[in-house]
Amino acid sequence: MTVTMGSGKILSAEQIRQFLKASAGIDFSAADRTGVYRWIEETLQRYRYRQLSKEGRGVLREFLVKMTSLSVPQMTRLVGQYLHTGQVREREYHRRRFPSHYSKDDILLLAGVDEAHGRLSGPATQRILEREWEVFEQPEFERLASISVSHLYNLRQSVTYRRRCVVVGRTKPTQVAYGERRRPDPQGRPGYIRIDTVHQPEWDGVKSVYHINAVDEVTQWEVVGCAEKISEHYLKPVLEAMLEQFPFPLRGFHSDNGSEFVNQPVAQMLEKLRVEFTKSRPRRSNDNGLVETKNGAVVRKHIGYQWLPPSRAGDIAAFYQEWLNPYLNYHRPCAFATVTVDAKGKQKKVYETYQTPYERLKSLPKKKRRLRCGITFAELDRIAKADSDTEFARKMQQAKQELFRLCAQAGVGIPEPLRDGQKAEAPAVASGATVPKGRTGGPRR
Repeated sequence: MTVTMGSGKILSAEQIRQFLKASAGIDFSAADRTGVYRWIEETLQRYRYRQLSKEGRGVLREFLVKMTSLSVPQMTRLVGQYLHTGQVREREYHRRRFPSHYSKDDILLLAGVDEAHGRLSGPATQRILEREWEVFEQPEFERLASISVSHLYNLRQSVTYRRRCVVVGRTKPTQVAYGERRRPDPQGRPGYIRIDTVHQPEWDGVKSVYHINAVDEVTQWEVVGCAEKISEHYLKPVLEAMLEQFPFPLRGFHSDNGSEFVNQPVAQMLEKLRVEFTKSRPRRSNDNGLVETKNGAVVRKHIGYQWLPPSRAGDIAAFYQEWLNPYLNYHRPCAFATVTVDAKGKQKKVYETYQTPYERLKSLPKKKRRLRCGITFAELDRIAKADSDTEFARKMQQAKQELFRLCAQAGVGIPEPLRDGQKAEAPAVASGATVPKGRTGGPRR
């Protein structure tokens, strides 16, 4: 409820006491300070506060406190203001300021000096101002000649200076930019690969090998490589060997912004092959999402999280090229999405088609499934049909166990060659095996 204060009839002291007694449980509040002060002034004038007795003044002051919800000391101050000036007004706030020693012209003069000299440091600029007054006797520099370095920086932060001399520090781009920040657009053509690195855990400060995973976006043709280190010296030959394992010509090479791929040797190699080099955009996690899902579903599933000796990087790369990569591309089906668009333009992906990457490649239109020079589908069919999917998977698992045994021997330093006819058993680094002491410790989380 809103109560408006107005100039009503004059109440007696007894009527005011009865009103205060009856409104003991009611509180009033004022919204407009200026209106409240004006009402207090009119009330004091209407009741002739100067002529009231001491008792009448006390009753009227209590009435004013009740109606305005002001404190007793504040009401005493306002009543004293009325007795002194005959008015009740708000006091204007005046901030205390130090006197300005340097004028606007001095600040503009400093901005002109900074603009001419390219905004030197504070001590150097101070020395220039001193020389303008002492050596060259320029009268306009009289006040600026004695300015301190700290206050010189204060003047540079003033509004007058910034309006006259604005200095914008822009981010300097790199001299040589490798790759273009955008998502590749294959348009149903194979040859646009996504690449990423998979790191193995360390063992007592000793680095493990690095896996390089490359996946074609259209066919999901996957090639995995292994490098002892991810420096340019070790990585470039691995990349060259991996790119040679793709049966179709490469058109695009997409990676994240890691320095193992975004560097001059890789850019020169791709330029020599006339391959488009792109890299992921910021805050776009799906740009390289395909290969990152393959990191877990393929590399981590078959290799695990154990430490692998860098000295066996060549053996691991040979296993990938001879066994794992053919298994992934000729014998392991992948899910391919069927995209439908509703009336609102929302895309929905349904995974109903399962094909091996080679089957996907053969199912493409003829104008899009072009192979590299020297490779024919007859040769690829011979590789795909040499073994059944399960037979080749068993051979791949046996070769993997042999690889793990070699890695375990390199880790503990105890070579144990297999006997004739003896099958390779799962070493300590294999999934689910008992972990002995040594470098072949189990998964490190």
